[in-house]
Amino acid sequence: MDREHPPWMLVHLLMILPAAAGSGAPVTDLENAAGKLVFYQTEGNATYVRDTGELASDVPTETMFELFDPQRNFSAAKFTYTWDLGNGEVIQGTEPVVRYHYSEPGNYTLRLDVGVNMAQYAPSLTGVYSKNVQVLDAIKSIELEGPSDYTVSQDSSVAFHVDGSPPMWVCWRFLKNCLPDLTSGCTLTMLYENSLELNHTFTSAGVHCLDISVRNDISKLQTSFSLYVRRNDHSHLLFILSCAAVLVATFSFILVITCRPWQQSKSQVVASSNAAFLKDQDSGGQSEIVFNFSSMEKGEREPLVLQHGTQYY
Repeated sequence: MDREHPPWMLVHLLMILPAAAGSGAPVTDLENAAGKLVFYQTEGNATYVRDTGELASDVPTETMFELFDPQRNFSAAKFTYTWDLGNGEVIQGTEPVVRYHYSEPGNYTLRLDVGVNMAQYAPSLTGVYSKNVQVLDAIKSIELEGPSDYTVSQDSSVAFHVDGSPPMWVCWRFLKNCLPDLTSGCTLTMLYENSLELNHTFTSAGVHCLDISVRNDISKLQTSFSLYVRRNDHSHLLFILSCAAVLVATFSFILVITCRPWQQSKSQVVASSNAAFLKDQDSGGQSEIVFNFSSMEKGEREPLVLQHGTQYY
């Protein structure tokens, strides 16, 4: 029911008693009188008409009996009212209104006994009116039970607890960057208990908002939660490790290609002949040329003049 514009409808309870006599006939019963019970509940500065037989618990309630007497047969009568609320509480009075509240949800039968005194020595007339009412807990709060931060591209579970009487209708949607989206509607879910679990996968990092609206037959509550979605650290780490592996493999390949010719040239052994030309003069003043040949491998550092080889004169 819309709280701002509640329909002004009356709860017709029981029942038009058999109509009979005209206005001139003596009234021996509430025979041509009909009555109705009207339920009002006040929350804050607003007053609501409960026309479906469903009331909110722990809310001040006022029930009024309205007598339908077009012939004005009871204009001079005195009335007494006995209200049995169905929860063990009985209220008596002379006013056609009773004020009370139900503290616990459940099903109750409200019974009203109406007594009419037409004259001082005339017998009292009675009429009985009853109504079955269902008392529900109004939706008072919606609490987020899970964490408020989540990870991109992972199946996330968002849990809530709703303080109210089921069944309840839940309408929810996720908003990226908390920006309103007028093109998309909400997802409607029927809730038969007080807990709700939503499964969702976030596709981008940042701040997201969850708009959620819950209502039952007597109340409605809407709220919003801010959720922080962070990037997936494992995917970044895997990407970094993959890049590092590619770089290591590339540098290793370059190093192998660069060092391979140097190793091959170092492993080759080359034999070379060395000759030393020595000029010597004897005592007779004649010169002699001496050839000194030796074999050595590449890499030897022994001076040629120290080589011992075959000398030719």
